[in-house]
Amino acid sequence: MAESPPVRYVWRRALVTSAVAAGLLLSTGHPPNYAAGAFVNGRLVKMEALPDFESEICMVPSAVQRAERAAWQQRSGGLPLGPETQVFAGDPGRKIQDKYPAFAAIGVDPQRNEVIVTDENLFQVLVYDRLENTPAGADASKPKRVLAGDKTLIEFQSGLYVDQATGDLFAPNNDTVDTLVVFAQGSDGDVPPKRALHTPHGTFGIAVDEKRNEMFLTTQHDSTVVVFRKNAEKDEAPIRLLQGDDTGLADPHGIAIDPRDEVFFVANYGSRGLRRADQPIRTGVPGLGKGREKANWPLGREYAIPGSGSHAEPSITIHALAAKGNDRPLGVIKGPKTQLNWPTGIAFDPERRELFVANDMGPSILVFDANARGDVAPKRVLKGKKTKLANPTSVTLDFKNGELWVANFGGHSATAYPITAEGDTAPLRTIRSAPESAPSLMIGNPGALTYDSKRQELLVPN
Repeated sequence: MAESPPVRYVWRRALVTSAVAAGLLLSTGHPPNYAAGAFVNGRLVKMEALPDFESEICMVPSAVQRAERAAWQQRSGGLPLGPETQVFAGDPGRKIQDKYPAFAAIGVDPQRNEVIVTDENLFQVLVYDRLENTPAGADASKPKRVLAGDKTLIEFQSGLYVDQATGDLFAPNNDTVDTLVVFAQGSDGDVPPKRALHTPHGTFGIAVDEKRNEMFLTTQHDSTVVVFRKNAEKDEAPIRLLQGDDTGLADPHGIAIDPRDEVFFVANYGSRGLRRADQPIRTGVPGLGKGREKANWPLGREYAIPGSGSHAEPSITIHALAAKGNDRPLGVIKGPKTQLNWPTGIAFDPERRELFVANDMGPSILVFDANARGDVAPKRVLKGKKTKLANPTSVTLDFKNGELWVANFGGHSATAYPITAEGDTAPLRTIRSAPESAPSLMIGNPGALTYDSKRQELLVPN
């Protein structure tokens, strides 16, 4: 049996592998972690071969992708795992895991007095009474209904749309199953959705134009907006696609529609990599070949131009409802005065003519005038210790009751405020999914792992 390498070589391999993986992630559009107003633009201009590590480096990414594919084949009755994968029997020695729901997206149904949240941590959709308010000292509030289980197809549901007429729930998947699910109002338990739609890999935000019966979805990695029929299902193709160098889309997340001015707003983290249809198709990348034969399907990472990854400041781009192809935005909100810092979920108030932004790394809720453009300050900001905001990732508006609802991914909570709230305002009500003392680990789609031997810390990019 070959002698095992010393521990220091194992960690050296892990560190180099993680550095390579991180570089690959950044080149394909993952967001940088920067403060508002501070940003860099980067472009790969030179490539050099790695030095000789005397066989001490293990190039994991391609092996991991082969293993994932083999594992899927094995679950489907196909091929067994390949020789590049080592399986360790038994339970792990210890585990780092958040055992409580982490709210990612939020919607409200004022007609039925319900608040709905998606849980990206435990793969659930939870429904609470709108007036629920977790008592001080209580561990958590109990939901009225919980959608979870294999039949539901729920995993990383990053967005949520509540049909105000029917109460149906629309929830896109950001990873893994690449499927948007639609559940009838009142659905509960491990039940199949009433409708499911295959969507591009990395789909995040959702907005619906009820007048035109159209559903708008953002896709992170490919920097696109795809438009489907509202009732699209199965393998139906999009009816429009917005993607290209001039669109201003860069790792888009939240999306909201202004029906009066016939525009839609998109929240962008700022990272992107360019795609070209004439590029040689790369193999071993997420989403490869899924839907490529359909009309209006995004050019995926298999069409990425090497060295085209760039990292700019976050922004809100404004587009015509009918925008398609490589159409330029009608306007952009960006710059240090905006305070944008990982703008994630957004919502629009057509009566007050205001755009609400869940500013993840703020942590804050920024409110802009509908006509805001350029480097402008928000008209008001909700931020401060009393607000209980903690990495807010989604925001929704209850026009009937005049309330603003926020999903706090970093706080195991959903908080409600007056729709005009600003400053350091305490929430009207709070729905908690964990004890107040429970730490929020913020582990979501971890893409790599490395170890800092000097500080004895595990580093996990998400």
